[in-house]
Amino acid sequence: MTLSVVFMGTPGFSVPILEALHARFSVVHVYCQPPRAAGRGQAPRPTPVHAAALDLGLPVSTPARLRDAEEQARFAALKADVAVVAAYGLILPRAILEAPRLGCVNVHASLLPRWRGAAPIQRAVLAGDAETGVTLMQMDEGLDTGAMLAVERLPLTAEATGVSVHDALSALGARMIVPGLEGLAAGTLEARPQPDEGITYAAKIDKAEARLDWSQTADEVDRRIRAFSPFPGAWFPLGDERVKVLMSRAEEGSGAPGTVLDDGLLVACGRGAVRLLSVQRAGRAPLAAADFLRGRALPVGSVLAGA
Repeated sequence: MTLSVVFMGTPGFSVPILEALHARFSVVHVYCQPPRAAGRGQAPRPTPVHAAALDLGLPVSTPARLRDAEEQARFAALKADVAVVAAYGLILPRAILEAPRLGCVNVHASLLPRWRGAAPIQRAVLAGDAETGVTLMQMDEGLDTGAMLAVERLPLTAEATGVSVHDALSALGARMIVPGLEGLAAGTLEARPQPDEGITYAAKIDKAEARLDWSQTADEVDRRIRAFSPFPGAWFPLGDERVKVLMSRAEEGSGAPGTVLDDGLLVACGRGAVRLLSVQRAGRAPLAAADFLRGRALPVGSVLAGA
């Protein structure tokens, strides 16, 4: 079965999905957000999907918006069978949604209706969810409200981080999209409405959320560290610098919140304690706790500042 596909995505999460589509179908066009200033010189840099599309020899468009009639006409002129959307970052107006013969299919990184919205991966880890997954969704004009075409689940372990879950769900979405489109085209996939219960919204991550609050429970502090690893990076102030914490583990321990309890960076929380396993000073490479302490002593009894 040959389908003509328009792909719409922007970040690294979306690249394996584009590659899977390109290997099986005819990707007639790629849409992604415009290049953004990056690096010391702040020169415009193509997004990961833009760079991947160029490597694959695919035509790319980077409109700042899709509400202009001319842009919508260009999209309709592609006469695609289906559009696949994965973390694109722009709202699709009705004219775009209705242009492809089979509509627009979203690869969403959550078990809908849990975590509709911008940051489902971090929110799932932060909330302590036992599982997450990928939902293939037939898009409508609502915010992640469309009917579900396929769902695959991923358990969340006590070691899961934002980046590990991101990579696992990206790979899962890439495995799901080809059979999903084949089933949609063949009429063998049943589109099921989302449940009315269990709806939550994954608000965009605010960098202010990343500052650690040692008065929270150890489980809450540990989840915040893992959810925001590596970006934006949970942190605490140490002197005049910020120290990011990239990996941790909740353990037993007690003391005033923020107190260093042993020589292995076990820090007291509001209930329990959290062991800081990997940390990073500004402008430096990540370090294991033991290596960090060789360059920055934190004696037992020291109190780390919190929120």
